[in-house]
Amino acid sequence: MDFSVVMSMIGLIGGLFLLIWLTLKGVNIIIVGPASALFVAVFSGMPLFPQLAEEGAANFVTNYMSGFTGFIMSWYLMFLLGAVFGKVMEDSGAADAVAQFIVDKLGMKYATLSIVIACAILTYGGVSLFVVAFAVYPMAISLFKQADLPRRFIPGTLALGSVTFTMTSAGSPEIQNWIPMDYLETTPYAGWEVSLIVAAFMAIFGYWWLKRIIRKAVENGERFVARETDPTHDSSRVLPNPIYSFIPLIVVLVISFIFHDSLKQSALILALLGGIIATFIVSWKYFKNPWDAVSQGTIGAIIAIGNTAAVVGFGGVAKAVPAFTFAVDAMTNIPGSPLIGAAVAVSVIAGMTGSASGGQTIALPLIAPGYVDAGVNQEALHRVVAISSGALDSLPHNGYVVTTIQSICGEKHKDAYWAVAATTVATPVIGVVIAIILFSLGLGL
Repeated sequence: MDFSVVMSMIGLIGGLFLLIWLTLKGVNIIIVGPASALFVAVFSGMPLFPQLAEEGAANFVTNYMSGFTGFIMSWYLMFLLGAVFGKVMEDSGAADAVAQFIVDKLGMKYATLSIVIACAILTYGGVSLFVVAFAVYPMAISLFKQADLPRRFIPGTLALGSVTFTMTSAGSPEIQNWIPMDYLETTPYAGWEVSLIVAAFMAIFGYWWLKRIIRKAVENGERFVARETDPTHDSSRVLPNPIYSFIPLIVVLVISFIFHDSLKQSALILALLGGIIATFIVSWKYFKNPWDAVSQGTIGAIIAIGNTAAVVGFGGVAKAVPAFTFAVDAMTNIPGSPLIGAAVAVSVIAGMTGSASGGQTIALPLIAPGYVDAGVNQEALHRVVAISSGALDSLPHNGYVVTTIQSICGEKHKDAYWAVAATTVATPVIGVVIAIILFSLGLGL
């Protein structure tokens, strides 16, 4: 390793540490993202401005802003409609009606489980992870308030239902389950027997751990603390019929399922628009101020997508420095079991980029051909890659984590992140170990 690569490695590791540390300290991610990326660029000798770089060569401003604006271009409409959908569900009382219905059926004892189930249904139905957080948060805040549970655990609860056992399981329409198909000639149901066992483990173990953490906090005297910005829970307010209130959620689920194969992520635009229209139709007379809800949702979407894009921009710079190429080469040439090598490679790269899909798209073109030629079972490889991509990707700088904790739930990383880490980092890591063991024993092959 020559001196330039050593300096670049110091910059990459230091920049990643700076990004995580400042995020946990509560510094605004829109400042932290470019500042950390600048640290990486300076240590790697990357020109700061396009005017100082050769034509077509990487430079800090171009690479950062390409990542930043590229994410906004791809996801703005989904963020916008998702945030508006969440707000109109809240303002119309539909979210409260759904929450109350679930509480009546399951009991307040299972308020946390109700949120996990709602997220799981939407995620497995094809609704974007970001959108699920927007849509379910109003219900979550209502349930946590009624159950008098500490609100700092809402992000962990949303995350457990969205980015663990549903995101990477067999049959899931989420992109993390579909990317391996292009490289391994498999189907979304690859390794379904093992996937079923691992998904059940992650759901049960993750829920048990989350409940344990919440119970300890309650025993220590923590309770729900209301804020002025919270929707006011008026027990005397007449709510929409709970069955009708489910209709917008069902509309989102059905439309996204019908059009997912043909329109891919654009199906979410139709689905969310359908959900918004359905909310207006079934709950119109229950709205407090519908157009104000739309305005608030719009502002929330801009803040949320800006926060996420700031992290994506960091990844745009990180991927262009020599140290990243060196790290990827090292990770994708790990000796020993191909399943272990693939899991480590995808997990580490996903951690560096803060993206599960990023970890897959970078690692798979490098490792898939060699593993396939060597006769590695492609269904097993598909499932291990999918599950492992959803582990270290959820470090503090992950776009979903930042958006859910700070923008949607209004919490601080230092308060809310550790529950998220338990459910979305530690639990999937154990899950991928279980998957490798089961495949090694021949299950599902």
